[in-house]
Amino acid sequence: MTLRFGPADVVALAFPTSRVPDAVREATLAALRSGVVTLLDLVVIRRSEADELEILELEDLEEDLGLAEFTVSRQGLTGQEDIDTFGAALAPGTTALVLVVEHTWARDIVATAADAGAIVLAAERVPAAVVEAVVELAEAG
Repeated sequence: MTLRFGPADVVALAFPTSRVPDAVREATLAALRSGVVTLLDLVVIRRSEADELEILELEDLEEDLGLAEFTVSRQGLTGQEDIDTFGAALAPGTTALVLVVEHTWARDIVATAADAGAIVLAAERVPAAVVEAVVELAEAG
């Protein structure tokens, strides 16, 4: 079997404001420009102060987020169930940025391993806060 993609993650980030912060936008653009990840899908979910939900897809956000230089290769990977779940978690006046990113750096490793007959024994994302806590505990002795 020939694999066309590396592993992917859905990352949903909620912000206490009505817009995605500029610093987050810039960090996202830097990661995309570096090539370590490829943007597969992007959705912004906003809950207005009047408690109405607004769903914005990439074509609605290209200029606002500075993403015009990037193409989304698999728009629609963020399904309605995901949008409903993340939207339900938002308080009025807040926003969520939902990214589906492929780990481009792993594409060749995964494809070569699959061609060699390898099977995935485990694949687990450990949140950054957990990594930080474990490292602090290890350093404390």
